[in-house]
Formats: sequence, C-alpha cells, structure tokens
Amino acid sequence: MAPKLAISVAFLISVSLAVQFGADAAGIAIYWGQNGNEGTLEETCATGNYEFVNLAFLPTFGNGQTPMINLAGHSKGVKVILSIGGGAGSYYLTSKEDARQVATYLWNNFLGGSSSSRPLGDAVLDGIDFDIEGGTNLHWDDLARYLSAYSKQGKRVYLTAAPQCPFPDAWVGGALKTGLFDNVWVQFYNNPPCQYSSGDLSNLENAWKQWISDIPATKIFLGLPAAPAAAGSGFIPVADLTSKVLPAIKGSPKYGGVMLWSKYYDDQTNYSSSIKSSV
Repeated sequence: MAPKLAISVAFLISVSLAVQFGADAAGIAIYWGQNGNEGTLEETCATGNYEFVNLAFLPTFGNGQTPMINLAGHSKGVKVILSIGGGAGSYYLTSKEDARQVATYLWNNFLGGSSSSRPLGDAVLDGIDFDIEGGTNLHWDDLARYLSAYSKQGKRVYLTAAPQCPFPDAWVGGALKTGLFDNVWVQFYNNPPCQYSSGDLSNLENAWKQWISDIPATKIFLGLPAAPAAAGSGFIPVADLTSKVLPAIKGSPKYGGVMLWSKYYDDQTNYSSSIKSSV
C-alpha cells in the first residue's frame, strides 16, 4: 500500500454485517483506518459505496511478538475485514506453529472466538486480509489454512489478499495457490510493468489475464489509488477507467470489482461515487 501514518487512536465501532459475501454482483472495496480525517468506520459503511471495508492495519505480529493494531487516526450490510501487514511494520512467521499461534490470536481477538482483551470489543469481523509486503514469504499458506479451519466452528472466516500486480506475488504467491482465498484485490499501482499508463491498456490487461487464469480465488478485484496522491503511480482517471479499462476486464466470471486505497483519498476525489455505476 501507499506510505502510512503511524498514530494509534482508540475508537469505538458498531457494525451490522449482513450482505452475502462473494455474490455475483461486483462492488467496491476500500481500506480505512490510516488517516484521522477520513470519518468513522460507521460513516464509511453508511456511504453505500462500499461492499467491503478493510481495517488497516495489524502491522506487528509473529515470531512471538505481542500483536499490535494500528488504526492510525481513529456496517450496514458491509463486510468488515482486518488487514494484517501493510507497507510498514514488523511481521513475519517463523514456523508452522508460529502461524497457528497468530491464527488463534486473530480468531480469539477479532473473529468468532473470545478473549478478555478484544480490541474492538464484541464486534465480530468477517475475515482477514493478507496485505503482506515485507518480512518473508514463508508460512502464509499455513496461516491461511489455520484461519480457514476456524470456519468449521461456526461463523465463516473470509480470507482476502492484496498482492502486487507482478505475477506471481513475491510474498503471498504461494499462499494464494491454496485456493482458500475468497477475494484477491491486486494492486495495479506502484508497479509500472503491469499498470495502466496514459491510454496504454496492454500491461494491465496482460497482467489481469494472468491473475484470473492462474489464481484459484473466487473473485479478483482491480486495485487502484483513489487519487493521484494516494500512490506513486497508477492512478486511472475516471473517464479512462469507465470507458477503457473496466470494459476490457469485466467479461471475466472472476471479476469482482474495484479496490481503492484509501477512504481518505476517496473523500478528496469522490472516486468511488464516480465509478460505482460502472463497476
């Protein structure tokens, strides 16, 4: 993802979770939690623009570290997912057992388990997003298997990921091959070899075809910055997205919609409102 702030802020949320995950209708996913000026989670869910909200981030975990949540700066039929990793942080898994311990922590503190120290109180999130951009590429497949196994204990655990568009992803490429991921929002930005550039669709389209053909996920999303300032490169003007890019990729049955970084930047440009009817 784009560079993050690192200010921890206590917050209270109330979310109502009701929409069928992985439905055929395409939608927009947004990352929320990295800027104090982007509104509350409840307000974000209430816009009606987003089908998925990823809480960013849990950047410290693994190797026996005490997990730390960073929602720098801080329902309604929206799936709310905790994103682990991010562009900065201290995270890696040292072993299969380490992966099991992290999965247990996530289940008990954010998902359907129980703990005396749940950061979000009684709110039960829908799943975990793997935004792995550092550390090592080891044992993310183990973490996915352990998390997925908790679905058998009641509330389903949805798994999503945000790999970079160069294929295969250097960090979670192996984990994605498990077939356990529901939605994969591929970052088609900050990666010139596979992103859209000034009317040239070929790099993005070629990468898109590889992702939809080689990754056994339910849906693949086109990950984009919601404003030019949201990333170093890869922003697509609304007119280009709706008239050129989306028509070229929407024909795939695996097309799930568009992911945006982030709510703060979307507030500046109204990008999601501008593209929603075309997604």
